[in-house]
Amino acid sequence: MWIYIQTSSSLSKAHIRTHNLQESITFLSFLLQLIIITMKNLSIILSLLLLSIYPNPAFSKQYAAIFNFGDSLADAGNLCVDGIPDFLSTAKLPYGMNYFGYPTGRCSDGRVAVDFIAQELGLPLLPPSNAHNATFHRGANFAITGATALDKSFFDERGVGGNIWVKGSLHTQLKWFEDMKPSICNSTEECKDLFGKSLFIVGEFGGNDYNAFFFKDIQETHTVIIPSVIGSIVEAIEKLISMGAVDLVVPGVLPIGCSPVYLTIFKSEAKDYGAQTGCLKRFNTLSWVHNSKLQRAILELRNKYPGVTISYADYYTPIIQFILHPEDFGFDKQPPRACCGAPGHGPYNFNMSSACGAPGAVACDDPKTHWNWDGMHLTEASYAHISKGWLYGPYADPPILATRSNVTESVQ
Repeated sequence: MWIYIQTSSSLSKAHIRTHNLQESITFLSFLLQLIIITMKNLSIILSLLLLSIYPNPAFSKQYAAIFNFGDSLADAGNLCVDGIPDFLSTAKLPYGMNYFGYPTGRCSDGRVAVDFIAQELGLPLLPPSNAHNATFHRGANFAITGATALDKSFFDERGVGGNIWVKGSLHTQLKWFEDMKPSICNSTEECKDLFGKSLFIVGEFGGNDYNAFFFKDIQETHTVIIPSVIGSIVEAIEKLISMGAVDLVVPGVLPIGCSPVYLTIFKSEAKDYGAQTGCLKRFNTLSWVHNSKLQRAILELRNKYPGVTISYADYYTPIIQFILHPEDFGFDKQPPRACCGAPGHGPYNFNMSSACGAPGAVACDDPKTHWNWDGMHLTEASYAHISKGWLYGPYADPPILATRSNVTESVQ
């Protein structure tokens, strides 16, 4: 009996100890959860405090819309809104194979620069301006493949009008924009208010203008065509400013001499190629002159319109970097080579008779390893790097998401 009593007492004491231990564990668990919740709340509070002091650049400028003008480097499908023309290989697979999974009219395997910019700014992808049953209150893409800075009459007067195959020059696109205004704003003041909160991207323009003269006289391109192209771009910028635009981005042209299409067509002597890039020097010189004159014109416009932000966006520098330091961007080390194409003259994977989208042409296994898509245009991977450089630097002056104070400093 004594043993039973002792055993029962021991069990009681053990039960009490166990019960107390469970209560302690429960309390400690509750205390730990309370600490975690407190830390989470503290983290949120600190994050909000930091954001108030150092706001995320992507949200420091809220744009109501983006209006984009340009050529095939930015076209989102304006040639395809009424069906795909038989001649348009850029609206057939493998174009659009990445991201979209089907051709959209973009001259790339996926998105182009303006798409990345819109997404980073929290805006939808811009619909082609000629699209039916689309809404344009958040912006529109007026770019069209083959577009020029100059009207077709300029080329007709110089005997090269046959090289211009699309009616969509910069000033034609501005006319489309004018025609669209009644559908997105109801009065001059309402339009100015909307455009004052919008981002305008004007270009790239010039590549197709110069291409029209490459088979005639490149010297005339330097003396006559470049000044005319720059003048046309400046005129367009001033028209947009007069309508209320206060934030504009103006891209320069690519290093044309690095394009596989020109490297294939214009076979030259060894001395005509850049020692490091392998690009045709005379065409890259033309690009450099255009970009230099464009930047000078932008500086003059900034002085003329001090309340307007005009950014120069650089295509030239990043592409040269893609060629010289491809490993920094995930690209293969190789001569300027198209991902999508067919073997031709030289190592450039470009053949005029089997261009990308045509029978005989195939895409490389991984477009992310190439900066050039089809011999003329860029891969989605290239546009991703370039657009990031336009938004945050270093490929824009000033970057799109620079603060207003930074803009003032860069001009001075």
